[in-house]
Amino acid sequence: MAEPLADQIMRKVKQAAELYHRLMLVIAPAGAGKTTALQDVRDRTGAPLVNVNLEISRRMLDLTERQRALQLPRLLRDIVGKSEGEMILFDNIEILFDVGLKQDPLRLLQGLSRNKIVVAAWNGSIVDDSLTYAAPAHPEYKRYPVRDFLVASPEVTT
Repeated sequence: MAEPLADQIMRKVKQAAELYHRLMLVIAPAGAGKTTALQDVRDRTGAPLVNVNLEISRRMLDLTERQRALQLPRLLRDIVGKSEGEMILFDNIEILFDVGLKQDPLRLLQGLSRNKIVVAAWNGSIVDDSLTYAAPAHPEYKRYPVRDFLVASPEVTT
């Protein structure tokens, strides 16, 4: 029987505290239970659970398109910096992939995870030791080597 996703996250969070980038990605397609698992982890740990799309959208309302691209990293740092505890949970991170914002979502998350454990839901998959987001023909498509972060996924059992 597969380990519940929330249990897998809890087990791996201990490993994340010892890494340079304290980043764990919860990788699965939409509808696979990432949000439910993050809510369970929040209930167990008291760590804040942030809907990134909602929070960033609110903070960018009065900014121009250029300002949005420039301010996004600072806005995320503010969210992380103001959160209590050693861990923060990110859900709904799709805004980070918006082509108009000209960001590298994985690098943003890694930068945020230097001083605090960041657990982020990632709508994608791991194929041939590469992390993907979106389909190759999609404008928001991203592909990264699987390194410098931990993975929790319904398909991963180690």
